[in-house]
This record gives sequence, structure tokens and C-alpha cells, in this order.
Amino acid sequence: MSEAASAPLRLLVADDQPIIRRGLALMLDAEDDIAVVGQAADGQQALELARALRPDVVVMDLQMPRLGGVAATRQLAAELPRVRVVVLTTFDDDELVYEAVRAGAHAYLLKDAAEAEVLDTVRAVHRGESRLSPAVARKVLEQFRTLAADARHAGSPPPYPGTARAPAPHALQEPLSDKEERVLALLADGLSNKQIAERVFLAEGTVKNYVSRIMDKLHARNRTELAVMAQGRHG
Repeated sequence: MSEAASAPLRLLVADDQPIIRRGLALMLDAEDDIAVVGQAADGQQALELARALRPDVVVMDLQMPRLGGVAATRQLAAELPRVRVVVLTTFDDDELVYEAVRAGAHAYLLKDAAEAEVLDTVRAVHRGESRLSPAVARKVLEQFRTLAADARHAGSPPPYPGTARAPAPHALQEPLSDKEERVLALLADGLSNKQIAERVFLAEGTVKNYVSRIMDKLHARNRTELAVMAQGRHG
């Protein structure tokens, strides 16, 4: 069944600028396979609407009043883990990018992104994929490396937003198999589970299981974080 023939993707837009919020909602809702079910003017309202409406995807700005996008994303990940978050912001500050990914964002886009890229990203994260531009991935990877270096000097894992500790990014309890390394390398190239399955001659569900095992071994909390780590290992 095609995406357009299936149930529409339920989407919530969160942005404190009314013109941007309404423009995004109109653009996204015009697609046959997307239904905008709500609009939020800040992170707190985004949480309240997400609890009530249970969207599939939230398009989230970062700098908003009452509750910012990073905190709202972190709370959504804890309360409604099936809701996918696409960050859409004007800010590409290294620390903000890192915090958003660590909070649970599945994609990070800047507001100068083309309409087609926004639509493609929303659909991709709904399918369970993650999307980070190479520039964004580099920023997050550099933060991982900096925290790992600080941890080695301090003799303990570094703290990160929302939790007490973070594992070193490449510390493995058990090594990856040759097949897992191959899957990880393809993930680093930005391939979807379906595309990876075609390359390694496996069922898409089997690839999904491989990705889950790799996440466990690399201590990645979500596919987005795993994609960053993959680019570090195979970039």
C-alpha cells in the first residue's frame, strides 16, 4: 500500500511565530498523506496537544517561550516515545544541535530548508528513519568526541542534558559482527532500512533487528544518535 493510500500521517506544528507556524501547517496539510492535527505556540502547549491528540510527528522549533523545544522534546521522548520529533529552527549552534539530538529529536532541519526536504524528512522519520545533514551530524559528533575526551581526563563518563551520565560514544560491551559493521557503514551513508536490505540481501525486518542490536552495543538512545556515531566510525 502506498503512503498516500494509507492513513494520513498525523502531524503537530510547534512554533512561536504565528506566520511561520501557520505557513508550515498550510504547506504540510496540503499533502494527501499528511494531516495537521494541531498547532502549538510554545513547548508547553506542544506537550499538552501531543498528550491529547497523539500525533505521529511533531515539527518543533527550539527557541520558544514557557518551554523550549529541547525540553519539550525530552519530555515527549519520555512520555510519548512513539511520537517522532523533527526540529525545524533557525539555530545551528553546536550545543543546541547536540542537546536536541540527545533529547530525542529524530531529525534536525534549518528553516532555510527547501519545501521538498521538509516533506521528505517528515515522511522519513515517520517510517522510523533519522535525518541529519552532514553539517549537523559533524556538530553532534564533535560534541561526542569532546565529552568523551573530557571523560577520559576526568576518569568518568560525562554528564549530558536530562540524565546523570553518558557512555563514551564508541565504548562497546561486545564488538560488532562483520554484518553489523556493514549495516552501520550503510547507515552512515544515509540509507534507509529498505535500501540497506537491498544492499546486503536481507529482509527489511532483519535489518531493523540488526539496527536495534547495534544501538544496544553502541549505547545509542535512538537512531539519530546512532547515525551520528556511524558517521564517526565510517565517515
